[in-house]
Amino acid sequence: MHPQQSLVSELMAQLQGAPMQQMAQQLGADRQQIQTAVGAALPLLLGALGRNAAQPQGAADLMGALQRDHAAAMPQGLGGLGDLLGGHILGGSQQQAQDSLGQATGLGGQTAGQLLSMLAPIVMAFLAQRVQAGNMDAGSLGQSLEQERAQAQNAGGLGGGLLGSLLDQDGDGKLGASDLFKLGSAFLNNRR
Repeated sequence: MHPQQSLVSELMAQLQGAPMQQMAQQLGADRQQIQTAVGAALPLLLGALGRNAAQPQGAADLMGALQRDHAAAMPQGLGGLGDLLGGHILGGSQQQAQDSLGQATGLGGQTAGQLLSMLAPIVMAFLAQRVQAGNMDAGSLGQSLEQERAQAQNAGGLGGGLLGSLLDQDGDGKLGASDLFKLGSAFLNNRR
């Protein structure tokens, strides 16, 4: 039996092709660089969510936001909120995350920050789809994200390394999930 595919690899597969091209164009970056950066940023974001969801209240808050906003109408485009988003998931560690990611991928901190802003809502929308499709509750969502965090850290690589260094510093990890979610859904809905 094939072990359950990681959320990171599943999401990475969904972003191949047009979405990856779109991000590269928007950021004015090389597609290969974006591919590498996204490969590191996804475990970083999902791992940070895993840390938040490790607390029962964190898992319940995340679940509430995913369910509430999944039913809401989806706004188009990223709007002005884009820059705020990665910060909600990464809490106090956002600056460090984007600097490390920017350095490691050669994108520079500012572009890495923009990339995290694009990816955060996509991650939220993806999780909402998973929750709905799998009839997950807060407990199983928390468990799934915790596995993802452990997997990312064990796998090492760029994403695991960045995640490890961020989790060592205990950021507040406050999650503005509803904003993140709305934006990501718009992105995923527009990619057909």
